Amino acid sequence: MRSARFPVSRRRFLAGAAAVGLSCKLREQAFAADGRVNVYNWDAYIGETTIEDFEKATGIGVQYDLFADNDELFARLRGGNPGYDLIVPSNDYVERMLIADMLLPLDHAKIPNSRNIDPDFRDPAHDRGRRYSMPYMWGTIGIGFRKSAVDTAPDSWRELYASDKYAGRISLMSEPMTVVQMALKAMGKSLNDLSDENIAAAEKMIATQKKNIVAFAPDNGQDLLLAGEVDVAMEWNSDILKVMDEDDDIGYLVPREGGLLWEDALCIPKGAPNVDNAHALINFLLDAEVGASIADVVHYATSNAAARDLMPEHYTANPAIFPSAEATRNSEFPVYPDQETLRKVNQAWTRIKNS
Repeated sequence: MRSARFPVSRRRFLAGAAAVGLSCKLREQAFAADGRVNVYNWDAYIGETTIEDFEKATGIGVQYDLFADNDELFARLRGGNPGYDLIVPSNDYVERMLIADMLLPLDHAKIPNSRNIDPDFRDPAHDRGRRYSMPYMWGTIGIGFRKSAVDTAPDSWRELYASDKYAGRISLMSEPMTVVQMALKAMGKSLNDLSDENIAAAEKMIATQKKNIVAFAPDNGQDLLLAGEVDVAMEWNSDILKVMDEDDDIGYLVPREGGLLWEDALCIPKGAPNVDNAHALINFLLDAEVGASIADVVHYATSNAAARDLMPEHYTANPAIFPSAEATRNSEFPVYPDQETLRKVNQAWTRIKNS
């Protein structure tokens, strides 16, 4: 395999001119039926020849469109599916789409390559038994750090949330829910245990620590770390991976209490005109060699165990891609919160920012 490249940020849509041109062109076309499959995916999230290989192997043509983020995906399908057969939402949006009755159940008999899925990803809380989704790629939120600035790697969230050790050298993310959830992990609680008591305890912890925090970084914690403005940063693993490629003094880990897991999944939306072809493409993407070729380009963690076995050590042994077994065990997928919980977290966040 060729040398690895690191992924585009999950929160950025930096499509090149060719990709933008392709997306616009496809959106001008009518959605095709019969010998076609219409795909709606993130940018830069497929192997270099995956689509071409599928078309050659099956004779099924692929119409491929791009979305910038989960909100765009959800909004485009919420009023009715315009013709997509296969979509790639993140785990919390899988749950949100299930609540909104937007997904079709999968026929597992048509996806024999589902046997390649890592056992840890076969029965997630957001889709028990994988009735509506198949896992594609996954990752974490953890701690990026400058190796030369720390005595030992910061392996506890408490070093960011309840310690003066890195006073004035800390950045946290700017998403209220995520910051509160990691505070809960620092307290040894489930990130999904958003009781009134726990929200209040998290608010107190963050407000007390605020004097030591340089920034609640809106998608640039990795840049602060790279520039030397902070020594420790709570961030998406993919963002830290990019700056690790630029500066070998930067490391990443998921603390021993665990972190937040994210997953992007393969789903068939209601109203799909080519359901059988969508199943065929899902099965193709879950092939071991195909999955390995995608992982080599995308460079997120694959949930395809058979594909992972084909990958080189610089991929499988990278803690910014695959955390330690202990950290992975203690990490959790977030459950999509109800509106009242969201309101309470946002109110707590407002008080924190105004404190």
